[in-house]
Amino acid sequence: MFEEILPGLYRIKVPLPGSPLKATNSYVIKGTERSLIIDTGWNREDCMAALVSGLNECGVDSKQADFFITHMHADHAGLVSTLAGEGARIYFGWADAEIIRSATPEHWEKQIDFARKCGFPGEELERAIGSHPGRRYSSSNSLNLCVSKDSDTISIGDYLFECVETPGHTAGHICLYERDKKIFICGDHILVDITPNITLSAEERNPLKEYLMSLDKVYDLDVELVLPGHRSIFRNQKERIQELKQHHQIRLKEVISILGKGKQNAFQIASQMTWDISYKSWDLFPPAQKWFAFGEALAHLKYLEEEGEVGWGMEKQRIMFFITQNKKETHK
Repeated sequence: MFEEILPGLYRIKVPLPGSPLKATNSYVIKGTERSLIIDTGWNREDCMAALVSGLNECGVDSKQADFFITHMHADHAGLVSTLAGEGARIYFGWADAEIIRSATPEHWEKQIDFARKCGFPGEELERAIGSHPGRRYSSSNSLNLCVSKDSDTISIGDYLFECVETPGHTAGHICLYERDKKIFICGDHILVDITPNITLSAEERNPLKEYLMSLDKVYDLDVELVLPGHRSIFRNQKERIQELKQHHQIRLKEVISILGKGKQNAFQIASQMTWDISYKSWDLFPPAQKWFAFGEALAHLKYLEEEGEVGWGMEKQRIMFFITQNKKETHK
């Protein structure tokens, strides 16, 4: 099923069965010789059938199209290797492209080891990783990527898009801005019905700091229409950015409040945080949702650590977090 948003610009909703996200918004810009497909959905048959059906309704042949992938997650990149024809350009943010190019079986082992150190219980960890959509529905073949950076342009049909790097949700997340038509295609950088998952899965990044800086980066763009990767299309970008920043300030304060009870690991902290999910207790969360919540708790802990408000130490081979004595009174 497709809808025409503007002349030559379409949205196809690609279902994500069993996911709280419900669907991925795939956008299609129809050109004269080649078209551009933005994000694809999971690498599974029902996603493929929905996207191909929508492309047929739009009159677009995927083998005569290029692809722009806002970020590396499987719900956005999963089908691209199957759909792309020979010689297709597959635009990717450089940091995500580097991760994909260097991916090895040890990639997941590193994340598992870090999660275990941060308190994720062994049996639940195995179930969470086993059901993780990033492992189950990612692209099946190697990708010939065309790396995109800030201010690169892509001309297609009547549209001229500028690339805008927005790290946070992933290290290489990238958006498209159409300056004349005031359109912002933003993947998972700004969502209106839900909040993007900002998660830490290894020690080297500060994804929440990156995310907040990326929100500031796009705040002053002249935007009238926001096309996100999931749920509703919307217009009030500045207002939504303010809401998202406030959401994370509330969450940071919540983490500090939880740590006021004493030293805890990230899994324990995540279990006490407020999550907008339709389960009555943490114990009832599906393993994959515990994984995402755990990663988000870690992202907030990392931010607070770099701000000097939270410290950590090893106890019985587990990382335990605590409030430092020089905790600031407010978050800025």
